[in-house]
Amino acid sequence: MALSSSVKRALFDAALFTASQIALYYTIRWVLDSVASPVEKKEVKQKSLEALESLGHKDLKLDEYESQIASEVIHPDDIDVRFVDIGGLEPIIESLRESVIFPLRFPHLFQSSSLLGAPKGVLLFGPPGCGKTMMAKALAKESGATFINIAASVLTNKWYGESNKLVAGLFSLARKAQPAIVFIDEIDSFLRERTKGDHEVTGMMKAEFMTLWDGLTSSTDRILVLGATNRPTDIDSAILRRMPKRFAVGLPDVDQREKILTLMLRNTDLVPGFNLRLLAEQSVGLSGSDLKELCRNAAMLPMRELLRESHGDPEKLAGIQTEDFKLRPLSMTDFFQREATSPLPVD
Repeated sequence: MALSSSVKRALFDAALFTASQIALYYTIRWVLDSVASPVEKKEVKQKSLEALESLGHKDLKLDEYESQIASEVIHPDDIDVRFVDIGGLEPIIESLRESVIFPLRFPHLFQSSSLLGAPKGVLLFGPPGCGKTMMAKALAKESGATFINIAASVLTNKWYGESNKLVAGLFSLARKAQPAIVFIDEIDSFLRERTKGDHEVTGMMKAEFMTLWDGLTSSTDRILVLGATNRPTDIDSAILRRMPKRFAVGLPDVDQREKILTLMLRNTDLVPGFNLRLLAEQSVGLSGSDLKELCRNAAMLPMRELLRESHGDPEKLAGIQTEDFKLRPLSMTDFFQREATSPLPVD
């Protein structure tokens, strides 16, 4: 029996209504899921959990924001830099031991006066390549504190107000796992001078950071914010006030360069009578990273000679036995070869 046009019209309207309700349901569900959980729930990295447990912080109850920050905790075993590997910065290292590491690790020794204890903030500043980040790595290795390597991208979120909650999660995690060191590399890009042109969210995040860092309930917390920058003048004055310990890590002098070169070449074969002092005197104006590149370029010359002798033949290179393989020792001329990437001029 054929359906009348009115019945067909009613069936079509019912089907259209059902489809629209299904689409509306899934749309509302997607919106609610997005609003209710704007921060992705991420599992804490296993290495970060092991780091927290090795420092005595087991079975920590973390919310979703703290869990996201906990993934930035650095395990000491992942760092291969110690203070003994840093040359020429002994005065700064000794001051960091006395003013940061000991108060954080042995707080009972600093309870006789309210003036004793670690500062709330430490700033390392100076030209690039002079050892600021390397110093922070060594501090993470030897401090015995929970080391949180935070980046601005971790604390930023597209949802309004979520950045503030992430900042709060950072300090609440540091409080639960104290003593804690919060390291911010290139801190000038994150906590730069506040201006009228700042976005509202950025201004709120900076205000939240400073409030929790130096707030009413933070006087007894063993939390240190460690910053490194090449441009200290760009940092907000309120941030600088919270970082009373400031260490200028400048270009090394000749004695410091000699110590750096001694450390870098300690496992490298050198010709008898190699004059490290002369090399240090000839490397005026080079930073620690420049010296490392200088040594790397010099160490590559014997390897290039070996590769050229074999004409790059894979079979010959594969046939070289590891136990019989030994490059020639480096001479002074290797450090003064004319290379496009060499930082040293050649007379």
